[in-house]
Amino acid sequence: MTHAVDQQGVDQQSAQDAAPAPSVRLPLRPELADEKPYGAPQLDVPVLLNVNENPYPPGEEVVATIAEEVARAARGMNRYPDRDATVLRQDLADYLTLETGVRLDDLDVWAANGSNEVMLHVLQAFGGPGRTALSFAPTYSMYPEYARDTHTNWMVGRREDDFTLDPVHAAEKIREVAPSVILLASPNNPTGTALPTATIEAVCEAALTVDIDGAHPVVVVDEAYAEFRRPGTPSAVALLARYPNLAVSRTMSKAFAAAGARLGYLVASRDFVDALRIVRLPYHLSAITQAAAGAALRHRESLMAQVATLRAERDATVAWLREQRLPDGLPFDVAETDANFVLFGTFGDRHAVWQGLLDRGVLIRETGPDGWLRVSIGTSAEMAAFRAALTEVLHVQGEEQA
Repeated sequence: MTHAVDQQGVDQQSAQDAAPAPSVRLPLRPELADEKPYGAPQLDVPVLLNVNENPYPPGEEVVATIAEEVARAARGMNRYPDRDATVLRQDLADYLTLETGVRLDDLDVWAANGSNEVMLHVLQAFGGPGRTALSFAPTYSMYPEYARDTHTNWMVGRREDDFTLDPVHAAEKIREVAPSVILLASPNNPTGTALPTATIEAVCEAALTVDIDGAHPVVVVDEAYAEFRRPGTPSAVALLARYPNLAVSRTMSKAFAAAGARLGYLVASRDFVDALRIVRLPYHLSAITQAAAGAALRHRESLMAQVATLRAERDATVAWLREQRLPDGLPFDVAETDANFVLFGTFGDRHAVWQGLLDRGVLIRETGPDGWLRVSIGTSAEMAAFRAALTEVLHVQGEEQA
């Protein structure tokens, strides 16, 4: 193929290729025009305590098992994966039976790419135009985005000053809003608050009084941090047999130190799970993900040992924060937590505190109600660095105010 050349010897085709592309406005949905992608800051600092990750990488024996299983899956990558992840769902059911004491069948479990995709499946199946999702603020910031992305109306009730949920208020709000989906996080993010069984029962009972096109709303209890709960704190899994419209979601990102694997799952009635199978994309869960998750589950005992360490570090962090004083001499507010993070405050200028910590190499999360900050629980060395940095930041602030 030849290109035309002008009198100055310029290749006209190259000149056209180099010309700037015309400005074209994309037909973005109007409600997305001012939205920003979700995401916590990802900065290269020595101490990362902002996204509730497990700070302990998998041990070498876990890595070896994962590598072996992934290699086996890779040899068959010319074929599509098991679209229903049958073996993995059975493994997850076995794990939940041990963790909660409630016997589960593999068909009661659903799995997807992180609990985010599980929740999206829920809103795709049970939300949609003309329907409403309800939760109680403050809570996980992704919930309204799941609603937005599925054209589901979003409504929130309130939590109490200590971030607990009043069952009477919750029941009244359910009857007022008539949602098709009710989302409850327990332990709640960003507060760490766990819900008593009685509160979940009150929500489920209220849902049974609401009619949605001849059906009842679904209730989803998000237990992403359940393995970190304190002894005696119940799981909503125990209520599944009583409430066919109830589901409990979990993740392997936290307790299993598998955030990079992206594996979330949900346990519910077979009818509930079958509804999610309708909306999931074909072959949504890769053979590699299924293999890696199954391999990690085989090492649940060693991985759960890390959870006990993090629980102890969390409780020590709560105790230490409650001993500290703000520059004005008042004690910190520290939320009760059953998760692997602690919400604390309240600061007149929380961003200044966050920035002061970042300047000292410690990244935490500026989230939750005004004045509050959230710190994920890291290793003992990382938490020592956090304590030292926070002490220094508060000292500097105190001197500036003097």
